[in-house]
Amino acid sequence: MKITLKVWRQKDAKSEGRFVTYEAPDVSPDMSFLEMLDVVNEGLAVKGEDPIAFDHDCREGICGMCGMIINGVAHGPERATTACQLHMRHFRDGDEITIEPWRAQAFPVIKDLVVDRSAFDRIIEAGGDGPPAPEPPPSPPNPREPNNRLSWLLGRLDAAYGDDACYVHLTRDRAQVAASFAKRMEFGIMKAYWEGVLLHEEQPEASALAAANDYIDTVEANIALFLKDKSNTLEFRLETAKEDFRRFWEWIGAAGDLDKAVAEWAVHHNASTET
Repeated sequence: MKITLKVWRQKDAKSEGRFVTYEAPDVSPDMSFLEMLDVVNEGLAVKGEDPIAFDHDCREGICGMCGMIINGVAHGPERATTACQLHMRHFRDGDEITIEPWRAQAFPVIKDLVVDRSAFDRIIEAGGDGPPAPEPPPSPPNPREPNNRLSWLLGRLDAAYGDDACYVHLTRDRAQVAASFAKRMEFGIMKAYWEGVLLHEEQPEASALAAANDYIDTVEANIALFLKDKSNTLEFRLETAKEDFRRFWEWIGAAGDLDKAVAEWAVHHNASTET
């Protein structure tokens, strides 16, 4: 797809900002919105231009860092979908997309699409501005909610938490994972792995699927070695999510309506239109 972007560019908090138009050719519908911006920034870097600054962290729809206004809508057109989980398949070839920061007096622009979130952070640290929250249900010591990129930081995770944490190993059907990664050879984590880690200068002579399986083998080997000596682990398969979620619920000693929580697994967000 070819997409035209109108992006708010602002050098710093004191400078005047303006919209700048960029062309994004060869956009894959399988790219996330942030991966599309990554590719645009790579092109800007090649031309010696300043890349577009935008906030991001987990890129898994968890942390909430990727707040931006897309075509006048917070996070974009898909309901209950963060910008990092919004995929380009929800746009059409030839679309013009306007991207601007989350404008509010309390969140001044720092640069481009990045805003100062410190006012919001202070509210969270203070426990909000409403009545005190109820005590959370009991949970294992030092729970963490990592994303898949932590498979490259397992040594640091081990040094920080060792066997004092509980680890959930989330898995998905390998064939589906490989097929998804095979579509990403020219951008995102697969491009970084193939060119940055393995130092290949060209696309694989073998199939992209074989390269994707090689990446999966590497990640799984890292995780298996990390979990080898851990006492508190739980494997959670997406294919059996409803059953495994019940085990997880009991494992952390959660309280509430378990049946309603399980029913949420039937709700689909940002679903692919592919069959």
